Amino acid sequence: MAKKEVKVLTKKVLVEDIAAKQGLTKKAATEIVNYVFDESAKTLKKGGTVDINGFGKFTVKKRAARTGINPRTKETIKIKATKVPAFKASKTLKDIVK
Repeated sequence: MAKKEVKVLTKKVLVEDIAAKQGLTKKAATEIVNYVFDESAKTLKKGGTVDINGFGKFTVKKRAARTGINPRTKETIKIKATKVPAFKASKTLKDIVK
């Protein structure tokens, strides 16, 4: 049985696809892609939500302080509370992936 090729969507591939499909230069497409990612990151940093209809929702979740174990020394360590990005896929995306 032949191995199925899995496509990896990188920022570079996204820029090239947008440039080709919209008739833009790679520089213009790069600026657009960077703008979307930069604004999304800024919104999340401020505690906001990035909601992309038909794709999903990015939010910031708070992870409480907890006790962990250093795997090398087996000592218990305190892990500080932190904020982490979270993603919840939309129903549309879930249905597409099925």
